[in-house]
Amino acid sequence: MRTATIAVALCALLLVACSSDSSEELAALQEPVSTMQTELAQPSPTPPTTATPAATSRIAFASDRDGNGEIYLMNADGSNQTRLTNIPAGDLYPSWSPDGSRIAFASARDGNAEIYVMNADGSNQTNLTNNPAEDSVPSWSPDGNRIAFVSDRDGNWEIYVMNADGSNQTNLMNNPGWDAYPSWSPDGSRIAFESTRDGNVEIYVMNADGSNQTRLTNIPPLDGRPSWSPDGRRIAFHSDRDGNVEIYVMNADGSNQTHLTNNPAEDSSPSWSPDGNRIAFNSERDGNFEIYVMNADGSNQTHLTYNSGVDGDPSWSPVQ
Repeated sequence: MRTATIAVALCALLLVACSSDSSEELAALQEPVSTMQTELAQPSPTPPTTATPAATSRIAFASDRDGNGEIYLMNADGSNQTRLTNIPAGDLYPSWSPDGSRIAFASARDGNAEIYVMNADGSNQTNLTNNPAEDSVPSWSPDGNRIAFVSDRDGNWEIYVMNADGSNQTNLMNNPGWDAYPSWSPDGSRIAFESTRDGNVEIYVMNADGSNQTRLTNIPPLDGRPSWSPDGRRIAFHSDRDGNVEIYVMNADGSNQTHLTNNPAEDSSPSWSPDGNRIAFNSERDGNFEIYVMNADGSNQTHLTYNSGVDGDPSWSPVQ
């Protein structure tokens, strides 16, 4: 199983000059797929014909198909794949605003990783964080007023929150572990995240102000990338507890942890559809990382992207 770290993701794709010391410390996160490393694939198969979903929704994702990491957009059936960013530095981790009008993302275009926002058509790309440290992995609050993100500005990766215009950047954590990949609950009261504070990567939840940080999973070595269901009852995540990285789902209190994918390849980075009926995810089952979608019970796993680059970090838009 290939695993990678947030540090590698920022160094390799965002072209950030990271120190060897920080890279060694960040290796504890063992985060799969986030490097989005370029892979050679066999000739692409012909995509199957799929019905367009009745509700209008789209999936933003990151891809290096054109030579470096950029943000793309496609319909929920995989059609109309369109490039939104076009910067020599890497762009990663798209996150939709709740009204569907904007996308937050991470970019190294100004020399280090920062949080940017753009309109859903790719226009008006604006730096929000403007900090010499590394800022990455944005997650928009359900009311659209705030963005959670990850930063190492205080010496290790912590979760911060800011207003949607970039003001009032506030650290929510204070521990020597590494905290990453925030995901808001649908009512905006809580944030799920992954952390190494107890020695391996596990999923935690906290109140939106950083209080009451509680561990939900307890399986070594890796449970990560939490994603709340739209009804707030469940959290999808990935785990390598069965020997390779697969998609799981659990109740919001951590109970009933259930396997959804069961494939010898790596499946990771789940993202719920706005109606809660489907989950998009990354998989390398066809030779390189592509975007797939499945029903929320794990059935009907379907290929959406077909190219020799690496596609990952799917983020489902609100219904529009």
